[in-house]
Amino acid sequence: MSYPAWQPWSGQNAPAMLASHADRERAVDVLRAGFGEGRLERAEFEKRVERAYTARTVGELALLVADLPQGPMHPMHAQQTPAVFVPVGRPKTNEKALGAAVCGGLVFFTGGLTGIPAVVLGHAARGEIRRTGEGGDGLALAGLILGWMAVAAWGVAVVSLILMALVLV
Repeated sequence: MSYPAWQPWSGQNAPAMLASHADRERAVDVLRAGFGEGRLERAEFEKRVERAYTARTVGELALLVADLPQGPMHPMHAQQTPAVFVPVGRPKTNEKALGAAVCGGLVFFTGGLTGIPAVVLGHAARGEIRRTGEGGDGLALAGLILGWMAVAAWGVAVVSLILMALVLV
């Protein structure tokens, strides 16, 4: 059995979906906000709240809040929910940033051999993050720092070996 899509109340074609306690509470919240903003007189507010608690269908509730901001709405349809109430998703973490952080962390176990991949991946990830808005800039930066530290350590070791070879010869 398929149910029709929810639509705002429209006369005889009101949605026949039964209202839940949560639906009634949402409608009463909208009514309270309207009363608090001075859009409803006390008598009108109390009458609508009483009707909300006795409403049987979502369509009846929609009728009660249709002339107020935030109404009518139903949680099944996010496009009818104001953008303020829609949760913001976290951006996807850039995979190269994750790779840079892993390679940077492994420099301690690989004797610094993963330092160069950490630097390359870190720079590539930061460029992609700036272009795409993905997350993971901190991971890319950590990989860069650890990678450059490993490269610098290798550089100091090589220069030290060359100087020692020159002094001993």
